[in-house]
Amino acid sequence: MSTFDRVALVTGATGGIGRSVVERLVADGFAVGVHYAGNQARAEEIVAAAGDAAIAVGGDVADQDAMTAAFDALEAAFGGVDVVVNTAGSMVLSPIAELDLDDLDRMHRTNIRGTFVVSQLAARRLRPGGAIINFSTSVTRTQLPTYGAYVASKAAVEGMTLILAREMRGKDITVNAVAPGPTATPLFLNGKDEATVANFAKITPLERLGQPQDITEMVAFLAGPARWVNGQVLFTNGGLA
Repeated sequence: MSTFDRVALVTGATGGIGRSVVERLVADGFAVGVHYAGNQARAEEIVAAAGDAAIAVGGDVADQDAMTAAFDALEAAFGGVDVVVNTAGSMVLSPIAELDLDDLDRMHRTNIRGTFVVSQLAARRLRPGGAIINFSTSVTRTQLPTYGAYVASKAAVEGMTLILAREMRGKDITVNAVAPGPTATPLFLNGKDEATVANFAKITPLERLGQPQDITEMVAFLAGPARWVNGQVLFTNGGLA
């Protein structure tokens, strides 16, 4: 039987924020399911670095059977699941008038349906004292052009998060969303030139981009001591409006 007191599933764990979350939770004494959709080799690399504190679990987050299997694997390996961190996400930037609707469907399948599927399973299977941590974006406030479809998906995540928190009454499970600002990850940096990145770095009072570890600090707080923080969207963005 597992010797770990707390067990977490991190979706999208091969991404910039996801990998940082895995590393921090392992350092905090968690056993972790390192979820991947396509990059099994990177997931296995992360697991190897974590030693016996992690296993790799694959599958499409929007596929209920695949995610059920992921929960099953964690329960078999470590005895249960306490925390789910939904970092898996897709971002396609385009003016609304020009967006390819196939891109819209793919993005919303991951961001909305994927978050819903994993949150639904977590609501049914997390142990008391657990936490569901979803991911939104600070652009729901800043309303930047070309982010319309992405923001629509993340606004949906915020809505389901706040309602699920109320639906979990009596379960001793918290449900919150983290809303990062500009963060130096491949998802954010892809397709942006140096001038654009520099401009984003200047817009916060701290005059820098966030780093994955900045976001991970909030996740670790919600996954551990933050038992009185519930039903909230936490804007983790260095003071961005």
